[in-house]
Amino acid sequence: MRTEKEEYKVLRSNFISLTMLQTANYILPLITLPYLVKTLGVEYFGLLAFATATITYFGILTDYGFNLTATKEISIHREDNKRVIEIFSAVMSIKFILLLISFAILLLLISIVDKFSEHWEIYLLTFGTVVGQVLFPVWFFQGMEKMKYITYLNLLSKSIFTTAIFIFVQDKSDFFLVPLLLSIGAIVSGVISLYIIYKEFHISFKIESKETLKEYLLDGWHVFLSRFYLSLYTTTNILLLGLMTNNIAVGYYSIAEKIVVAIGGLFDPINQTIYPYLARKYRESFNLFVKFLKKVSTLFIVVSSTFVLFGEFFVEELIILINGEINQHIVMLLSIFLLRIFVMPFGALLSNTLIIMERKREFIKVMNYTVLFDLIIVPFAIYQFHELGLIVSFLLIISIHTLFLWYFVNQSIANKRLTYVA
Repeated sequence: MRTEKEEYKVLRSNFISLTMLQTANYILPLITLPYLVKTLGVEYFGLLAFATATITYFGILTDYGFNLTATKEISIHREDNKRVIEIFSAVMSIKFILLLISFAILLLLISIVDKFSEHWEIYLLTFGTVVGQVLFPVWFFQGMEKMKYITYLNLLSKSIFTTAIFIFVQDKSDFFLVPLLLSIGAIVSGVISLYIIYKEFHISFKIESKETLKEYLLDGWHVFLSRFYLSLYTTTNILLLGLMTNNIAVGYYSIAEKIVVAIGGLFDPINQTIYPYLARKYRESFNLFVKFLKKVSTLFIVVSSTFVLFGEFFVEELIILINGEINQHIVMLLSIFLLRIFVMPFGALLSNTLIIMERKREFIKVMNYTVLFDLIIVPFAIYQFHELGLIVSFLLIISIHTLFLWYFVNQSIANKRLTYVA
């Protein structure tokens, strides 16, 4: 049993590892972003963004919520090697089955829908990232609280991709190389990760019974449903923009979005690091759980506000960095979209908290409300105002989403305290 001092030391080590990872995840793509926009043009850049948004659905399907549920199970049972092998084998089996289903669906889409058949090779090549994602069990390393492996392997993947982009992508005709190189990097990292799990953790694959697979499927269902709902007001919005407008509009939106996600994504290491810690603290001491949650929330408020202020101050410089020149339309889009950073860290924090407190019904309620508002507001906004309409309506939607999460988390904490008093 670790002392509190040892636990904080592990948290600090994991946070440093994941911060390095997140920096690489966003800084390296930002290095290639100006080059790709200049070399491929906004239209082809928009096409690649549309393909990525499409393939994201298959990533959500193959993840099936295991990045939360399997992480939690590994974290709780990591001292029990037999149970860890069961978790690893069951989750990997389910993910490979879902991968095959995903590929069959993609082939069907390419066969019957003109929008996808026109550039079918782009969608097939981009699908390689899903293969890499399935092979790389991030949830295992998170549950074991060995984040350094995630960092090293992702740095390898991103470095391969970034270097190769500058070497091989020379003009518009090379646009198909972008998803190919990205997929190769992801698959290489995935294969190496499985070797590390076998060599360092002595975990080998074992065929599990149908009953065991069914148990893990049921356990991940609510989280998968929430991830799918989440995609309905994130990824689907990009698909709607592409279907209702054109690749240029998607390109403008994607440039602004990538900058915002790069800045706001710096909160992800904190959320990923503290998730298994919070899961344990909830079982051990509810008061320490709530106290730690409040500290993190305060930190998020201060840091997100600072990021927004700096982003607004340097908004034109950011556009020059990415686009090579001032484009007032993109400047306006980015200036508005930067407001998203205020709420970005709280989506994962509050969602994870509801999962840890086993408030899955409330979690699904939030998703239902959010998707309902999204389906009502976003299509009309895109139809009337294109990419600007999407940004403004999306900001409204995620604000509503965060407020609902905050309400249910506070309600759950209050109910838990009343239970203790009673």
